[in-house]
Amino acid sequence: MNSPIGVEITISDEEFLAFQQLIKSLSGIYLADSKKLLVFGRLRNRVRQVGLSSFESYLKLVKNPAQSAERQMLVDLLTTNETYFFREPKHFDYLKSEVIPNREKGRPFRVWSAACSSGEEPYSIGMVLADLIGMSKPSAWEITASDISQRIVDKAKLGVYANQRLDGIPPHYLKKYFAKVQIQGEDKIEISDLIKERVRYQRLNLNENLPELGKFDVIFLRNMLIYFQTESKIDIARRVIKTLQPGGWLFIGHSESLKDVDPKLKTVAPSIYRLASL
Repeated sequence: MNSPIGVEITISDEEFLAFQQLIKSLSGIYLADSKKLLVFGRLRNRVRQVGLSSFESYLKLVKNPAQSAERQMLVDLLTTNETYFFREPKHFDYLKSEVIPNREKGRPFRVWSAACSSGEEPYSIGMVLADLIGMSKPSAWEITASDISQRIVDKAKLGVYANQRLDGIPPHYLKKYFAKVQIQGEDKIEISDLIKERVRYQRLNLNENLPELGKFDVIFLRNMLIYFQTESKIDIARRVIKTLQPGGWLFIGHSESLKDVDPKLKTVAPSIYRLASL
């Protein structure tokens, strides 16, 4: 049931403050005061879709203990999922030239895409690993990919993208690891099952205690720490670093920094760190 036609929905400063506090408690993400218009724009249609006519009523709905699915929807709508294939290409150049040639042989090479969004990052990593490590041994490498949004994780699992999302993919990767498909009459591109099957997706809130993930040789934690205040940012970084192998590499966004987070974490290139070996 939709809200009454013609009813204008507005958001007050008090209501924005309540959403600001709620999203921080649910995800750890801090929405600056300047994000009021963003909250209004992303939630207005949802308020109507659930048959309500005010943000006040929607707040009451998502605060209801029985409405866990709606709270997840709120997190999905208010988290940013901007990404594209081979974003920040110097990271992938470093992965190819420094990380993979110096990996420890004789065991699976494990990578975690910790804020995977709609899958472009883990699939970009997967194409590099397939190209340089190979696909002949199923246990040679594996990727774990996670995001706070269940909706976006489900989308990533499909591995299907609009043609305009493919800018930046090297032509030989595009030819080797993608196939043309039609979805509901639209021409799209799908990542190869050879890559897709090596990526294990799960929903994770990095602001909470993590499940047992094992140790990773490489972690991509890019362009998400900027959404957290200092204390939460440090907590998340330390939590993630605990899953890094001694000698493992951590990649963050070029606009981010991990200064003084862990004395064993050393800068090896702009926005690239390495954990000291034991």
